[in-house]
Amino acid sequence: MSTENTSPIPGADGTEQPEQRYGHIKSFVHRRSHMTPGQKLAVERLMDKWSISYKPAHLDYDKVFGRNAPTILEIGFGMGETTEKIAIERHNENFLGVEVFNAGVGAMLKRIEESGITNVRIIQHDAVEVVKNMLPENSLAGVHIYFPDPWPKKRHHKRRLIQPEFIRLLASRLQPGGYIHCATDWENYAEQMLEVLSAEPLLANTAENYAEKPAYRPQTKFETRGLRLGHGVWDLVFTKNQ
Repeated sequence: MSTENTSPIPGADGTEQPEQRYGHIKSFVHRRSHMTPGQKLAVERLMDKWSISYKPAHLDYDKVFGRNAPTILEIGFGMGETTEKIAIERHNENFLGVEVFNAGVGAMLKRIEESGITNVRIIQHDAVEVVKNMLPENSLAGVHIYFPDPWPKKRHHKRRLIQPEFIRLLASRLQPGGYIHCATDWENYAEQMLEVLSAEPLLANTAENYAEKPAYRPQTKFETRGLRLGHGVWDLVFTKNQ
């Protein structure tokens, strides 16, 4: 699943930080993304109905979703398989999906129409800017970050999404008791995730180290194939302190 990354956010004392001066490091690379005819048609027909345009102003979740319900942010929903299944199962919650790639957005729009789900909205934009500029503090019930780009080469680790500054920003957007759920099939990235999440003072681990896969996260076809080949998958679930 595609994701974005960041450099330090403004400090609590109001001093200028590197992000303000230089911009954050993105963990996605814009490249040609082949869209099927069905995905293109879905974008043309459904984008206005189910998407939210990026603008630097706080969202009113009740207005966006047409109801008052807990809101979950998913960063990098890929082709939407997992998002669709969770949204169907947890129909009493809102799901705000952020994705940058056209094919993924088109695929998710098709899933929304075919499944008849009404509790998903899409923002096609850099997730760091969305979280920083559109999501109010203490407003989210949860955050899902599933299988973000691992950037396996060491020189590219700075592009990984899960960095201290971004986790600090996400934690500030969580309600007390809200959660961050990450999953990866790269052990080195899992170790980094555990280190970064554990170091954030606003968060507490729900497990001693890695968590059991929560029942609500479905096992994808890709994940099933990897497990069959002996690949590991690591889940991490942290909650915001009350």
